[in-house]
Amino acid sequence: MTATDPPVRDVVEKHRFDEARLHAWLKAALPEIGDTLQVQQFQGGASNPTFLLTSGDGRRYVLRKKPPGQLLSSAHQVDREYRAMKALEGHIPVPRMRALCEDPEVIGTSFYVMDYLEGRIFRDATLPDQTPAERAAIYDDLNATLAKLHGVDFEAVGLGDYGRPGNYFERQVARWTRQYRDAESESIPAMDALIEKLPARIPTDQSVSIAHGDYRLENVMYHPTEPRIIAVLDWELSTIGHPLADIAYNAFIWRSHAPGWGSLDGVDFKTSGIPTEAEYVDAYRRRTGRAEIADWPFYMAFGIFRLASISQGVYRRILSGTLAMEREAINGCPPLAEQALDILEGRQ
Repeated sequence: MTATDPPVRDVVEKHRFDEARLHAWLKAALPEIGDTLQVQQFQGGASNPTFLLTSGDGRRYVLRKKPPGQLLSSAHQVDREYRAMKALEGHIPVPRMRALCEDPEVIGTSFYVMDYLEGRIFRDATLPDQTPAERAAIYDDLNATLAKLHGVDFEAVGLGDYGRPGNYFERQVARWTRQYRDAESESIPAMDALIEKLPARIPTDQSVSIAHGDYRLENVMYHPTEPRIIAVLDWELSTIGHPLADIAYNAFIWRSHAPGWGSLDGVDFKTSGIPTEAEYVDAYRRRTGRAEIADWPFYMAFGIFRLASISQGVYRRILSGTLAMEREAINGCPPLAEQALDILEGRQ
């Protein structure tokens, strides 16, 4: 995203709603919205459709809503996104939250509105347009911001009941197993094996922190010209959880082979300025005062397993017609599950 040309288009048919009703609601909740409102849809955003709102005087806001149709349980919780970012204002970089609407009568689903920020979102993890020094600084701030998040006192910011502390991985493996079974469209032996093996490998470490749940380069916004984060976005999967789940999921980018998700395939770590996976994780450990991480393969495999379950859910939504696709639908779950199993069993 650039400051002058956000990647928006006309609202797609499946995501259209009563814009006049939205405008009326906004004028009550956000009086400065003005007498005219333009609604455009951001490209991407397969999980929760996201829209650019422009008032008559040129002020910009972002609306994020649940998708239409039948949804999996505990998914697309925009109210949780709103609550997390509202609580974290002043503690880590987040947009200013403006209003939350949980009344489906307004536009069909729950939604929230936040300030629009001008900045850069890097879709290509190799950062081809940056210098080695800039790449190093961009990844360093990505690392530092996650460490800062994990240091936030969640009780003090009002998130004490945002999740259940302790037994995080037991609950998460069970949750993503249910999500996968609910969306299952075919037999995937690697998923069955992970569902059997992951519970037996859960480490004894019971660290607790705010967990973002989807922390990666594409889900943060950088200053228009400086290599520093101005907003951490996409809090849908956030909870009170385990910090090592976040850092392992973040570090999957070094093992991912999908450029659309984020991949560092082909990067020369000696000259690019981008750290290696080990260097990145070591920097996080230093910032958080953590010793060596026992059974790193478990944390990595768990993160990929969860991503595989999410991918299965997206694929099921495509098959049902809930999610529109402009290309042939491909289920990303099987290769992710196979990779997670290989890592868990020491083959990668």
